[in-house]
Amino acid sequence: MQYTTRLFFSLCAVFVACGSVENADSTHGDAIAHPEWSRNVSIYEVNLRQYSESGSFAEFEKHLPRLQEMGVGILWFMPVHPIGVQNRKGSLGSYYSVKDYFGINPEHGTMEDFRRLVKKVHAMGMYVLLDWVANHTACDNPLTMAHPEWFTQNEQGEFVPPVPDWSDVIDLDYSKRGLRDYQIKALKYWVEEADIDGYRCDVAGMVPLDFWKEARTELDKIKPVFMLAEWEGPELHENGFDMSYSWVAFKSMNKIAAGKMNATSLDSLLTVEAGSYPVDAYRMRFTSNHDENSWNGTVRERLGDGAAAFAVLAGTIPGMPLVYSGQEAGLDKRLAFFERDVIPWQEHKMGRLYQTLLNLKKDNQALWNGSHGGTMKRINTASANSVFAFIRHKAEDTVLVVLNLSDKTQTVTMQNTGFANQIFTDVFSGKPINITANMTFKLDSWGYKVLSKKGSKN
Repeated sequence: MQYTTRLFFSLCAVFVACGSVENADSTHGDAIAHPEWSRNVSIYEVNLRQYSESGSFAEFEKHLPRLQEMGVGILWFMPVHPIGVQNRKGSLGSYYSVKDYFGINPEHGTMEDFRRLVKKVHAMGMYVLLDWVANHTACDNPLTMAHPEWFTQNEQGEFVPPVPDWSDVIDLDYSKRGLRDYQIKALKYWVEEADIDGYRCDVAGMVPLDFWKEARTELDKIKPVFMLAEWEGPELHENGFDMSYSWVAFKSMNKIAAGKMNATSLDSLLTVEAGSYPVDAYRMRFTSNHDENSWNGTVRERLGDGAAAFAVLAGTIPGMPLVYSGQEAGLDKRLAFFERDVIPWQEHKMGRLYQTLLNLKKDNQALWNGSHGGTMKRINTASANSVFAFIRHKAEDTVLVVLNLSDKTQTVTMQNTGFANQIFTDVFSGKPINITANMTFKLDSWGYKVLSKKGSKN
């Protein structure tokens, strides 16, 4: 679900005011200890309802070899639980209106089908996150009868939604110890019974942080889990979460595409962010997700001809890139949220682009997540307002990225890369490129170059 926080607006103000910030130090403590397997992975959001005509686990299984080849590491499944009927929106309702935290929506299959799917995902070297809606339930969740005291009520004793527009759900009250125990029991159930690897937590900031910290501690007793917060803020990483949404970066991409910001602004944005979050915090980078696609526009609507360039940006700056269902097929329609609206699958150039980017992330340590990856060093160019160029270097691996974030052809002169007279590989063409001092070349509108080098010892 979508949300707006004071944090988003305060960070925006910081980015506008600061300009470029050099050598910012993190003002926060250590991030949570991440599972080792998470160090070089990317994440893919699975919208089961729209993935096939049946929307079943069994049909989705057929896509696993393709996703594995594409380089996906984590599969995040939107909620798979039974959906409430009371006050339902549309004919099928919202995934985020949960009627039974321990159940499987029959639209997708059975618990055995889900267990089989998780086992197959694991056998292929990938991991599973389940979307968890802790903040609210369906209006007809049986908990309303068994434990009405666990719900927020108005002066008339009526259950209320957390946000007025969310009329199909009602708010939970985390001041009640019994509710916390119940939720932790349910979270442990899916790890113990289905062997999932963690959770994407819906509107995580609307649930008390001390609950998430406690829940993470209990889950890690079963096995090391991975937790993604649908929220933005450094404190999340000190209270149970491995990764948070980078909404400010996402909205900045939209503004650049619309001509309301320029490439230079990314400098201050990313520098201030690096100084605000724990050093090992993961930040999720994306150009779309289920909310953005359905409610705010397709990638084509928001980013236009810059869609590929911004996908490259999201896949190479510090953080973990997200691919939403259908992006690899050039999805160019808003998927209906409460109805069946199957993704039109096709071979597409975006699929080849994502395959290159995600596999590069797996293989080149400069792009790894958190402190295991390389910091980003901006490269000066003669077209700083339109061109965003940077190098990331870690251990013996290096990646050099040059992006034309404008609708005009740019002549790019790169200055002081620190890697002159070295041979890199263009990851999209496979051709070797010799980096020279003050190297000059042209980039078409919204063009990009990604150069990789393995074994550099600078």
